[in-house]
Amino acid sequence: MEAIRPTTGSTSGPAGANGTGVRSEAAPGATPGRPPQLTPVAPTPVAAAPLRRGLAKVDHQLQGDVASAQQALDFLEQVAGQLQALKGELSAKLSSRRGDSGAIEAHLRQLGATMDKRRQASGGSVDARLNFSSPEPASQRFRIKGLNLDMLTAGAGQSLSFSVGSNTQPLTVAVDPSMTRDDIVVRFDRALAPANMRVSADGSGALVFSTPESAWPMVRDSLSIQGVGRVAVEADTDVIMPQQWGADNSDALRQSLHEVVQALSQVQRSQDAASQALSAAASRAAANQPPAADIEVMAQDFADTASTPNYESLLALTSALVGISRERVLALLGLH
Repeated sequence: MEAIRPTTGSTSGPAGANGTGVRSEAAPGATPGRPPQLTPVAPTPVAAAPLRRGLAKVDHQLQGDVASAQQALDFLEQVAGQLQALKGELSAKLSSRRGDSGAIEAHLRQLGATMDKRRQASGGSVDARLNFSSPEPASQRFRIKGLNLDMLTAGAGQSLSFSVGSNTQPLTVAVDPSMTRDDIVVRFDRALAPANMRVSADGSGALVFSTPESAWPMVRDSLSIQGVGRVAVEADTDVIMPQQWGADNSDALRQSLHEVVQALSQVQRSQDAASQALSAAASRAAANQPPAADIEVMAQDFADTASTPNYESLLALTSALVGISRERVLALLGLH
């Protein structure tokens, strides 16, 4: 909003004719007896905040890597503790030493609730199979029914045009008989990369697609092939789903125990990967540590700006702190 000020007119007496004590001058052409008119005054330009310039030197990619690795470690530690507790109850039940079916069910519900909050709790860096992924976000794997290497290598060459959503251009994959199975996988992977999809193949020759979990709902509901229409996609079933583990009989208990042991092994691998990522981030932070003099200047800029109660100071503070979350601060503090 522009600042405004009155155009003043002459007064008589010490306090002026209106008794306000403010001297005013009539604007040229003004009608005597009319109230003074208001004219806009251009706001004073605000110089670029030195605080924002100083914080611009912060490596935001480093912040993100540290935060995701730390959040993943916290989440995986929680999952590991719950899996260990469940493993103990299952083992005890199977050995007939002791074991409470109610306790097993309670552990399963607790673990299921934890997995339901996985994306938020891990900062999007742990997928449904408990794999750690950074800096790339966790992904959802899926298959397209009927699309496999045997079908693609049989007969003459063919061309498939994929589209996701209503506003995307079709992406075409051309396959000819001279291509090897590996060549076909690479061709699909490169062609669909602009749609944020990657492609590999499993041991049976089925094409395995993946997309970031945030994009999965759109891909699931709108993926189509020209000439075929919407295709049926099948989400990867190789995920950790405690809700499907049972404890009704000995076979169910053994299967659940097997699932728990497998999940614990995966958690350990992901913890190792997240720890390595955090160590690498710590090395980068140490290598890129700003000079002590620069840090002192930034700290003094922050203190000076924060102690000045005006709009410009508030603007500088909020602009400089955009994107710096509580998790990032805690993670960065943990490096020291």
